[in-house]
Amino acid sequence: MYGVDAVSKKCVFEWFKSFRDGKEDLKDEPRSGRPPTSTTPDNIERVRRMLADDRRLSLRMIAEELKISLDSVSNIIHEHLQKRKKNVYAFPTLRRSSNV
Repeated sequence: MYGVDAVSKKCVFEWFKSFRDGKEDLKDEPRSGRPPTSTTPDNIERVRRMLADDRRLSLRMIAEELKISLDSVSNIIHEHLQKRKKNVYAFPTLRRSSNV
């Protein structure tokens, strides 16, 4: 009837159990987790300076230099510095024949 938009049985059972136990909202509880350690203001500034010096640096080169993960470097570049990769197209030049 609802297809892929329907909520799973497991999810409904978990909601029912939560409501039965007195929880009245569906928001996730705060979780303790490892805080981000690589996406610091210092690392963001270091990545910004590295890219200002050489825009051709790869994510891997930056990650190795700063000793942080590729995902962290990608997150810093795309989310914090709002940088996007530009598509560059190279077209071969056509040589004119001397006979034409």
